[in-house]
Amino acid sequence: MKFYTTFHQYYCGIDLHARLLYVCILDKHGNKILHQKIKADPNQLRKLLKPYIGQVVVGVECMHCWYWVSDFCRELNIEFILSHALYMKAIHGGKAKNDKIDSYKIASLIRGGNFPLAYNYPQETRSTRDLLRRRTHIMRHGADLKAHVINTDSQYNLPAQSLNLKNVSAREGLRHHYDDPIVQRMIELDMNILDCYMRELKHVESFIENKAKQHYGALLNIVRTFPGIGQILALTILYEIGDINRFPSVQQFASYSRLVKCKAESAGKVYGTSGNKIGNGYLKWAFSEAAVLYLRGNDKAKRYLAKLQKRMSKGKALSALAHKIGRCVYFMLRDKQVFDEDKFLKG
Repeated sequence: MKFYTTFHQYYCGIDLHARLLYVCILDKHGNKILHQKIKADPNQLRKLLKPYIGQVVVGVECMHCWYWVSDFCRELNIEFILSHALYMKAIHGGKAKNDKIDSYKIASLIRGGNFPLAYNYPQETRSTRDLLRRRTHIMRHGADLKAHVINTDSQYNLPAQSLNLKNVSAREGLRHHYDDPIVQRMIELDMNILDCYMRELKHVESFIENKAKQHYGALLNIVRTFPGIGQILALTILYEIGDINRFPSVQQFASYSRLVKCKAESAGKVYGTSGNKIGNGYLKWAFSEAAVLYLRGNDKAKRYLAKLQKRMSKGKALSALAHKIGRCVYFMLRDKQVFDEDKFLKG
């Protein structure tokens, strides 16, 4: 957990909502200068902050509509900081809670050096990252539709089909497969949606890769030198990381990627783990997928996994391999070096 500790003349805390803002400004002594509710309108916010520009820092809690406030502050050259929502215990732990109190607490946390920082993702690549996340959501829904076909066969005790529903011919073969017209109509609905998904996703993936070549250039090719990391995993890793230099150490990167678990202990006793959902779930997924794909047809990797399994279960061994891959990718990006398998397996 990192805290914002820079001193300013004024500290502005905003309790942010989709349609309104509650703004609180404190001076360096903790006195309230302004405490007001306004609409989520840049013009009204500009009017409130204008007397303090150059001397104020603006902080908000990380929630779905913080983008425009970040861009607004950047345009006016106002320092903007974003808080990690899961670390803002001071806001959620009070006896009374409302927007007015929350905005005051945010401003007080900034002034007191207790404001937990989240990453203010750069505007230039933010929308492409969101498009990639949307692509992942659609792809997972497509996988649900494919699973529904298998479940339907099981419901009616039909023989299992070895179909790859990525192919148009396989989807067409299911349009007259079932005797019951209602069941057939249900499967046709799934196939129609899959047709649309497959058509659109191909264009979206090509669009994102072209953007990635502009944003990351050679880094895209460096990441893809790792066996098992293809187009989608490489794009996910790069866009979820952003700038690798924001992680001072590989340990912080592994923690952010959810590749390590943190112990919860007190008085020398361990009570399990904590903070398992703090970090980036997309990176956790990407490195876990890379670990499985790395093993395919790779005898050296399989021998390395078997060596790990002498000390732990198969599931933990795969997690350890994913952790190792995450560390490897960190150094590849930081040092701009391609993958070296001999060095990777010896480490």
